[in-house]
Amino acid sequence: MALRKPLCLPSLLLLLLLLLLLLPQADTRSFVVDWNQDRFLLDGVPFRYVSGSLHYFRVPRVLWADRLFKMRMSGLNAVQFYVPWNYHEPEPGVYNFNGSRDLIAFLNEASIANLLVILRPGPYICAEWEMGGLPAWLLRKPNVRLRTSDPDFLAAVDSWFKVLLPKIYPWLYHNGGNIISIQVENEYGSYRACDISYMRHLAGLFRALLGEEILLFTTDGPEGLKCGSLEGLYTTVDFGPADNMTKIFALQREYEPHGPLVNSEYYTGWLDYWGQNHSTRSITDVTRGLENMLKLGASVNICAFSSTFPHFRYMFHGGTNFGYWNGADEKGHFLPITTSYDYDAPISEAGDVTPKLFALRNVISQFQEIPLGPLPPPSPKMMLGPLTLYLDGYMLDFLHLLCPQGPIHSILPMTFEAVRQDRGFMLYRTYLMYPVFEPTQFWVPNNGVHDRAYVMVDGVFQGVLERNMKHKLFLTGKMGATVDVLLENMGRLSFGSNYSDFKGLLEPPILGQTILTHWLMFPLEVDKLVKWWFPPQLLKNSRPQIPSGPIFYSTTFSILDSGGDTFLFLPGWTKGQVWINGFNLGRYWTKRGPQQTLYVPRPLLFPTGSLNKITLLELENVPPQPEIQFLDSPILNSTLHKTYIYSLSADTQSDSEPMELSGH
Repeated sequence: MALRKPLCLPSLLLLLLLLLLLLPQADTRSFVVDWNQDRFLLDGVPFRYVSGSLHYFRVPRVLWADRLFKMRMSGLNAVQFYVPWNYHEPEPGVYNFNGSRDLIAFLNEASIANLLVILRPGPYICAEWEMGGLPAWLLRKPNVRLRTSDPDFLAAVDSWFKVLLPKIYPWLYHNGGNIISIQVENEYGSYRACDISYMRHLAGLFRALLGEEILLFTTDGPEGLKCGSLEGLYTTVDFGPADNMTKIFALQREYEPHGPLVNSEYYTGWLDYWGQNHSTRSITDVTRGLENMLKLGASVNICAFSSTFPHFRYMFHGGTNFGYWNGADEKGHFLPITTSYDYDAPISEAGDVTPKLFALRNVISQFQEIPLGPLPPPSPKMMLGPLTLYLDGYMLDFLHLLCPQGPIHSILPMTFEAVRQDRGFMLYRTYLMYPVFEPTQFWVPNNGVHDRAYVMVDGVFQGVLERNMKHKLFLTGKMGATVDVLLENMGRLSFGSNYSDFKGLLEPPILGQTILTHWLMFPLEVDKLVKWWFPPQLLKNSRPQIPSGPIFYSTTFSILDSGGDTFLFLPGWTKGQVWINGFNLGRYWTKRGPQQTLYVPRPLLFPTGSLNKITLLELENVPPQPEIQFLDSPILNSTLHKTYIYSLSADTQSDSEPMELSGH
């Protein structure tokens, strides 16, 4: 066989040049507004995005790829998500981008799924997330003015963005990444401050760190466009299927006369508060509204729906408020948000596709090509139990482990923020200076319980005080008796006026006519106790035979075969927190509802042959049969209306009462 001649140098150079011309070049990539034709251009070609919202911080990292793949298969060509500042900077200057906090890994997963990215980095995000994504450590300066040009707030924002924005810079579309646009702040027009200097500062910071090419935008409901929009930032709107689309897009045109119509938050579901019904939304309403927008050529991001509260942005896939990360709302009284973030979304909390997804996919397919192939079937589900739980001990028995550094002494009680306890629980302790023989009113003035207080005298549970709801108890006790008040942070306000939502005892309690002073405060490390220190030596203290008050229960169990996702059901339990294999699943509130089960992802459970451990911190009352079950479907809509209505009345009038799935 004759040997071939090697290619000459000019031929090699020509071949290399042809290859370079065929490969997509970063410097030829662009996503811009075509002002003349009222549309977007992607690499010079007319483009319309149909995106969906997903929060990486509400989904364990091992499940990111699955959720993103299903979004792409549903016909979406982009994913929209927030970056919660408090999730990544737990302390000033301390940053965490590991595990389920690995933002770059999520961007990469979105790229693998062939999804473009619309990024909403805040600094404020709402998202029904703890304090709207702002770090609680900002409140260590009690007079800080959030979301304004207050120098203390701006200094913290600048420091954060100088870490975050350089990380995402390589992922901008014109740099070869998948981020096509970035939101500045979030629905700022709904915030009372209306500080244009603050918005200008943010816009300048984004431009300085990201350059001039990236498309920056704002999002507001129709009422917020005046204070939320800013020259140089593309103005978009948000609304749901029950709103007047023509009227709202006409408002957008007043602020953005040319360019594409954009609904940045098209609502397809709604959130749940503890004590109210699980919300759902008609498939017909949702699909009709989407079809009408796509007929106009608008770009749209699919979220959850509310025609009454147009500020909320809900999800194509919701996920879960693991741990203590849920936010709260203020609607006449304090409304904490449930652990489940299912929100009747097109992809369920457990990642299963729903009829709503198929309906939306059918609409999208009429306007743009969708990927070929079937959507995946539901993931396997598992049932187990009932399982009996066993007493580990009362919380008060473990103070030496829950607060190993010892208590903080103060004449008057201090807030969580003052002692650097951002989330979870803190115990306040004082002693009676005189005997109290007759039932005497115990209360905290000025609605000073934020958010729930579990009151004990000499270790015996007396009842609950609740923010806006139940304001007094009646106590007795001998001289020198120990008065313990366990305070639970139920989640800081995430929307509305968003004033500084301090936690703990904001005022000193009053017993009769006496202001109680000389407090010991124990910031409690409950998660560390559950994960690392259990089972401790059970102390043989004298306790009531009927368990009540803050108390730990646990058991171990194994699963059969490969198992599957499951839903923890806690019949008869009252309220508390639950961990599986040291992972904080979140809050349960069986007595109030509507949520009755907690989602347990299969990767959290150890395989056959290994023991799994479940631990409960029950805060009020243990059922006569301390059992739990694992179900193969969720129960998200079982509000016990009679119980809740009774408690509302009674609370205001009555005199008595080691798997690192994620970084959550």
